[in-house]
Amino acid sequence: MVPAPEKPSELPPLAGGSRSGRGDQSDLCRSRLLTFLHAEAARLGFDVCRVAGPDAIPEAPARLEAFLAEGRHGDMDWLSERRDWRADPQKLWPEVRSIILLGMNYGPQGDESAVLADRSAGNISVYARHRDYHDVIKGKLKLLAGALLARAKALGEAGEVKVFVDTAPVMEKPLAAAAGLGWQGKHTNLVSREFGSWLFLASIFTTLDLPRDAPEGDHCGHCRACLDACPTAALDAPHKIDARLCISYLTIEAKGQVPGPLREKIGNRIYGCDDCLAVCPWNKFAKAAREAKLQARADLAAPPLAELAAFDDTAFRAKFAGGPVKRIGFARFLRNVLLAVGNSGDLSLAPLAEARLAHDSPLVRGMAVWALARLLSREKFITLAETRGGRESDPDVRAEWQWGLSL
Repeated sequence: MVPAPEKPSELPPLAGGSRSGRGDQSDLCRSRLLTFLHAEAARLGFDVCRVAGPDAIPEAPARLEAFLAEGRHGDMDWLSERRDWRADPQKLWPEVRSIILLGMNYGPQGDESAVLADRSAGNISVYARHRDYHDVIKGKLKLLAGALLARAKALGEAGEVKVFVDTAPVMEKPLAAAAGLGWQGKHTNLVSREFGSWLFLASIFTTLDLPRDAPEGDHCGHCRACLDACPTAALDAPHKIDARLCISYLTIEAKGQVPGPLREKIGNRIYGCDDCLAVCPWNKFAKAAREAKLQARADLAAPPLAELAAFDDTAFRAKFAGGPVKRIGFARFLRNVLLAVGNSGDLSLAPLAEARLAHDSPLVRGMAVWALARLLSREKFITLAETRGGRESDPDVRAEWQWGLSL
């Protein structure tokens, strides 16, 4: 059990006088700070807390450069921006002396395969079925960082902090592995022996000098479950991913249409994909999330495609208020829903797709055409193409009509 945090008045007096040396007094102070940090992190709801040095990932610059040089980042230009900061924490903040890595469990309640099998429902990634984790974790991080500085001050130490939750050029996964939260599995995500693949990561950079934790070794062995589970073969080798093929990238980050050969493989996934995470054998030790704000909303577990495809912008914003899905915008959301409609085989959804042929966005109209080509008989599609297709002015959408007529 993690001990409760000490109150400043309960701290025993420090022996000696001056705090200028780095001897026994300093070691005692650092130990007390670490004990307090672990207790306070647990009190605030973090499931794991470890410390790495700012020089803990010397191999990161070369790996990042290779990833970018091969174009595996796709449209994610933000990965190449400030790449020096991203690969080297000391370039991001030269004064940093310690990096506190924190994990918060967001494990699901049950088996994820059932939703994928129900083609009448949309599948939303586990991490997006509740409040936006950035908002949930950032507030807790600020509280933890403030408490740490206050405790350091009570012990005669001065420090500064910066907090990050997946919104700054910080390579959280290799840093978390270096700090011992887990290891980067063959799917490139962090795996924990205690929480499996379901950890949100966050970090506190500080000028305080804290004891370092040992890195976690790789425990994947010969297992390749995650590689074999990827529907689009985005994991083309252990520890290597091509984002341009990843369903999470295609449904969240990609701004244009999903490439034709990949559409059927996406199935009913309308926001993200958990396949490589869900099959990891280490998940047998995972637990359901204990943070209430990270527990899945029942209405997002398997929302009917018929409901989602009928949304207008107002309904979309209301449904996903406070969560991450809304950040892709209504047009991309409809693109994803119509893709799932086309994969559903459910003819009753065809009128909903046909209604989107008049949408302002070519992204939506193009996917509506694709869905209709999949659902309607050839005769009905030809009739529709004759009455509606000739009005289309966008070349990409016209190409979708031509594709449908070629079937």
